[in-house]
Amino acid sequence: GSFMLVNTSGRFSGQKAHLLMPHLKENDTHCIDFHYYVSSKSGASPGTLNVYVKVNDGPIGNPVWNTSITATWSRAELAISTFWPNFYQVVFEVVTSGHSGYVAIDEVKVLGHPCTKTPHFLRLQSVEVNAGQFATFQCTANGGTDSSDRLWLQGIYVRDAPLKDIKVFNARRFVALFSVVNATKRDAGNYRCMIRTEGGVGVSNYAELIVKEPPVPIAPPQLSSVGATYLWIQLNANSINGDGPIIQREVEYRTSSGSWYDIQPVDSTSYKIGHLDPDTEYEISVLLTRPGEGGTGSPGPALKTRTKCADPMRGPRRLEVVEIKSRQITICWEPFGYNVTRCHRYNLTVHYRYQAGGQEQVREEVSWDTESSHPQHTITNLSPYTNVSIKLVLMNPEGRKESQELVVQTDEDVPSAVPLESIQGSTFEEKIFLQWREPAQTYGVITLYEV
Repeated sequence: GSFMLVNTSGRFSGQKAHLLMPHLKENDTHCIDFHYYVSSKSGASPGTLNVYVKVNDGPIGNPVWNTSITATWSRAELAISTFWPNFYQVVFEVVTSGHSGYVAIDEVKVLGHPCTKTPHFLRLQSVEVNAGQFATFQCTANGGTDSSDRLWLQGIYVRDAPLKDIKVFNARRFVALFSVVNATKRDAGNYRCMIRTEGGVGVSNYAELIVKEPPVPIAPPQLSSVGATYLWIQLNANSINGDGPIIQREVEYRTSSGSWYDIQPVDSTSYKIGHLDPDTEYEISVLLTRPGEGGTGSPGPALKTRTKCADPMRGPRRLEVVEIKSRQITICWEPFGYNVTRCHRYNLTVHYRYQAGGQEQVREEVSWDTESSHPQHTITNLSPYTNVSIKLVLMNPEGRKESQELVVQTDEDVPSAVPLESIQGSTFEEKIFLQWREPAQTYGVITLYEV
């Protein structure tokens, strides 16, 4: 047994006296029992008696038990569940209050059996959670508990956690549950179960709360090859911020404009994203997951890339004539959009050919009226009364598609003059006989010559 007597007379507030027990290593349940006395004539507390349980010569931590007034000798138990090979030391501390009186400790005994008034905790297991999750410690104890007992999870260098729930199985066994909510790296550290009863205090071993950060890739994915409707990427996710091991990889991709996005699980270091739209910009990032609830990290940096254009789906449809004149033809066609062009960069050309002076003339001109809801184009400088073959060609960087051909004849026009030098006259007594060549350009069927 040990004895300590502190006379607080003439001491100013805050002075300390310590009684240190030898180191203890216990393989089995045992109990430390002591008597204490805190008294003063004035009735004001002479000081506070604190008890600490220091494990493996680590930090002293917070008191496990304390009292500041008793007036008579009292007895308390320490049910300490720090199991071999760990060792611990009990430290008694008196902190003076500035009032006169006495604080005494006597008959400190290590008993080879469980405490009678205080439950003993079973070994507390360490808990691993992902950041932002709830960490739940299960403190199982042998012994009874009632509503006047105080239960808490005591942290060393970390905040204490309040009781969340208690399940009583019978008079000899209960489980107390404690939650560290929204755990962060700051909450990681050692915790132990505490119960303060009328007869003393129960203390468990320290268990560790391990808080892991979900993994996030440091670099964006890399592009391997590009098609019109697919992108091959290398995940490039070996370097991470946060913690492994990585048990799942996913590729998240979205269109740069608009709200469309998708997530695909991936089981290799490269991945082909298919069924994409041509000539569209995508943002692609990688999501990594480690074990446990909330183990998926936020998306890594994004790769921004654009798919290629695709060959147009078809040529323009329903090529029709709007108006025919002698020297120009106006045509129209069914409007089309991106779903036909499969590219945001394209052009539409009008190809036409006709016979002139015994030779075939071939021409093409760009039509700018492609965005309109009633697109049309006028071909000018044609010859009257001539067959013109017309088709539209839709082109983008990847290919071309043609419309069906339309054959149109221009209207007739006023013929050119009869060549003067070709007019020959033969004179007779009562008549003049004339003959001449056809005009150079008849521009239609000549129905009448007038002299």
